[in-house]
Amino acid sequence: MDAPLLVAEGLVKRFGEKRAVDGLGLRCERGSVLGLLGPNGAGKTTTLRMLYGFLEPDEGSIRLLGREFREHREALKREIGVCTQDDSLDYDFSVVQNLEVYASYFRPKVPDLGARIDELLELFGLREYRDASPSTLSGGYKRRLILARSIVHRPKLLFLDEPTTGLDPSARVALWRIVDRLRSEGLGIILTTHYMDEAERLADRLVVLSRGRTIAEGGTKEVIARFLGGNVLVVPGTAAARDAIDRELREAHGLRPHQILDDLHVPVTPELFAELAARHPDAGLSLRRPTLDDLFLRLDEEGGL
Repeated sequence: MDAPLLVAEGLVKRFGEKRAVDGLGLRCERGSVLGLLGPNGAGKTTTLRMLYGFLEPDEGSIRLLGREFREHREALKREIGVCTQDDSLDYDFSVVQNLEVYASYFRPKVPDLGARIDELLELFGLREYRDASPSTLSGGYKRRLILARSIVHRPKLLFLDEPTTGLDPSARVALWRIVDRLRSEGLGIILTTHYMDEAERLADRLVVLSRGRTIAEGGTKEVIARFLGGNVLVVPGTAAARDAIDRELREAHGLRPHQILDDLHVPVTPELFAELAARHPDAGLSLRRPTLDDLFLRLDEEGGL
């Protein structure tokens, strides 16, 4: 079995007296997507910045391709691609020139650069725009170009920080297909996102952060089942018994429903659902499968677990 691309252990980062990252460990395998999730302030961006070398950890170690990142930083950064949320395209250059100039920063030089750029233009659907200014591209195609640029040097590990923020649904799906293609070609990817459907569709494994610590790790279904069980009760806002059911859930069962618009959502057992449905036959109660959105609502409500 191949060794992991990246292994981080005991990472700590302090800002003043606050520990933004507190003893974090994670690993990323070749040809897989690791989803790094958590509410705002959980430590995701700080973790990413340490992993790709923008910040130095106060404690802990990072090993990339079996070598200590701190000791072999310059050589190992050649194996990393970084795609942040920022639009850092150079609008004085064309699409193809953005790729050429970015590639020129790497040593050793990117072999067969012309062929590599043609390959990326084809993969990302940018061929017809090769001589155009990035300013003429839609938001989705600008994101494609930023992502293509981040892998022009053929890295082995890619960091994707909320890559589809602000894109329309069709542009998001197009980018998902590209990410899935890159994974199938053996690229290791560490992804942060606030879109739960994105994490569920793309991530092979999840690390859920709260207050700089890992609170859950595993497959999507495994993480959801650990915190939420298998069912979420939905109480329609139009139900006459809505408020009574809310009080019953809180007072008799110690549950705290989340209100989404006027509806109530709360993880329950099938037995409790059957009991409530029998007692309130006209309330229109229903069950659905839990999602990562439910987990995030719980994290936000409880200020972390």
